[in-house]
Amino acid sequence: MPVMDTRIPDTPTGAAPLSEAALCAWLGAAAPGERLAYHRGFLARETSPLTQLLPDAERLALLRLAHRAWALAEAGLAHLVQRRHGEEDYSYLIVARRRPRRLAPSFLPLLVAEAA
Repeated sequence: MPVMDTRIPDTPTGAAPLSEAALCAWLGAAAPGERLAYHRGFLARETSPLTQLLPDAERLALLRLAHRAWALAEAGLAHLVQRRHGEEDYSYLIVARRRPRRLAPSFLPLLVAEAA
């Protein structure tokens, strides 16, 4: 299955900007088993205000994206997976799950609207 890697080649510190709305839209269109690399790096360090690795606006956007991915997984819509490439170098993947029967068809547009 193809993986959409959002990392900009030759950029050692991270991913191209991916919005929460884009993540939700991707998940709404994804078939079960499809996966998306929504970040590459080391989330724990990059989202910490103590490390100051990223400017505040970029750090907060990454933190919101990671929380959105977590919320989608908690809602039963996806699995979250990490792939280790090296020391402090991980791909963070979200894998689409089969839609639960109890999930109303109008639920995903609400997620996109909330994330926008």
